[in-house]
Amino acid sequence: MDFSSVRLVASDMDGTLLNTKHELSPDFFTVFNRMRSKDILFSAASGRQYQNLYNRFPGIQDEIIFIAENGSYVMHQGKELHLQQMDRDLTRDILKRIKTLPNVLTILCGKKSAYIENDDPIFVQRLSMFYDEFAIVDSLVNVDDDEFLKIAVCDLSGAEQNSYPLFSEYQDDLQIKVSGNVWLDLSHKLAHKGKALDVVQKKFGVAREHTMVFGDYLNDVEMMGEAHFSFAMENAHPEVKLAAKFMTRSNDDRGVLHVLEQL
Repeated sequence: MDFSSVRLVASDMDGTLLNTKHELSPDFFTVFNRMRSKDILFSAASGRQYQNLYNRFPGIQDEIIFIAENGSYVMHQGKELHLQQMDRDLTRDILKRIKTLPNVLTILCGKKSAYIENDDPIFVQRLSMFYDEFAIVDSLVNVDDDEFLKIAVCDLSGAEQNSYPLFSEYQDDLQIKVSGNVWLDLSHKLAHKGKALDVVQKKFGVAREHTMVFGDYLNDVEMMGEAHFSFAMENAHPEVKLAAKFMTRSNDDRGVLHVLEQL
């Protein structure tokens, strides 16, 4: 396949660029430097917090475009390119609704920090994989000194089958995405990776015909529609495989790097 026209690459992180241990291959930095020598832009597109994403790429942060919080927040070289915040009243209503659900833990994701009520060590350890900046508060409903980007629901009973159907009434007002086996993300209706990638393409003057994307889960579906070279991972959700034009190896078999090494 001829990839000579590619000018922008956007990749999801967990289940895609990272292996199942959430590790970034050391080989990535070699491939990245080769891409930059060819003036190919790279964007890390994730449900992760911006601060967490930034810290995953030591030494090259200023050369990466960060699409964080499932597209709610886009940053490049310390400058905000896009912000899609949630309505405060609606956010509080949803937080109150989630409080009534069993076996569910909640993260309120702000621009400055993430917020949690539960200080259970196991939950905090899981949280710290995706959020570098977080605070434990008495009540999420009372947090007001931030701009809210997303509510992440950790449903230990399984997000797609258990909690996702419970929020169907909000479909007209919110973007509701299953982003992992136990993760359900609620954000502004226009907040998704596809919209964020469109912002990036316009900012840097790159057409979708010259864009390549990689993803594995349902929060990557819209992004597939914004690129000619759209790749689903071998380990991807069936709906992502349907949305993508091409497929690559699994995240544990260097699927993203296997393609990027051909650029």
